[in-house]
Amino acid sequence: MADLVHLTLERNARRVIRSGIAARSHGWFGDRGVYCMPVLPSFTLTHQWVRELRRWKPGVHVAVHLRVPDDEIVTVGHYGREPQRVPLARAVAVIREAADPRGFEIFVPRAVGAGEVRRIRDIPQGVGWRFKPGAHGRRPCACPACLASGTPGAGRLRRRFPYEDPLRPKPEVMAELRAATTSEQIIEALNELGRRSRGGAEELEFLVEHPDSEVREVLFYLLERYRGRVARELRDRLGFDDDDDEEEEEEEEEEEKERW
Repeated sequence: MADLVHLTLERNARRVIRSGIAARSHGWFGDRGVYCMPVLPSFTLTHQWVRELRRWKPGVHVAVHLRVPDDEIVTVGHYGREPQRVPLARAVAVIREAADPRGFEIFVPRAVGAGEVRRIRDIPQGVGWRFKPGAHGRRPCACPACLASGTPGAGRLRRRFPYEDPLRPKPEVMAELRAATTSEQIIEALNELGRRSRGGAEELEFLVEHPDSEVREVLFYLLERYRGRVARELRDRLGFDDDDDEEEEEEEEEEEKERW
């Protein structure tokens, strides 16, 4: 029998003792089950997921100690990488033998019965890592994928560590746009203009008759973000059709169906 630890919110403790742990988590291969860690010699490594879980499930967490048969087939591996299916005894050995066990996890692809729950204990709430193992002391990534909207302190982190270059003043962008001599320079300036407050569309009228169709197309979609009669008139003069992309997508879908 292998000794495992599952972390859950304190408010779930009574239900776990009474009914066990439901198979609510999703595994790598689409099955449902329970995430655990083996009991390791290091208390910190055993309970390493506490701080990270509190980012997504605020509240006090407790450790549920389980005993599961050694021959149970589970998955084990570092989060974010495809795990391997092995007997539980081997999964425990994989983590124990890892040079750096941080970020590893065991997934039991079923519910855990009340008879397999040994005890529930309180644990410190500051144990483990946040964001990713080894993140402490490194500049955090503030992109939307790494720092989800609504995360406590997200606004402060994005101000300290912006994931995009600061916006240049609009007069500087417009001066660069008017001085541009190649289509690539014009498109780059238009894309930068699309990231900010834009003002009136009449300032872009000089590009409506540009000989490069790619420049005109970029301008057409940029003008979608402008309000007012002038923007609508300029879009009409450019002559592109919003339905063109939809038709191309439908044609691609039909071709894909024919291949299958």
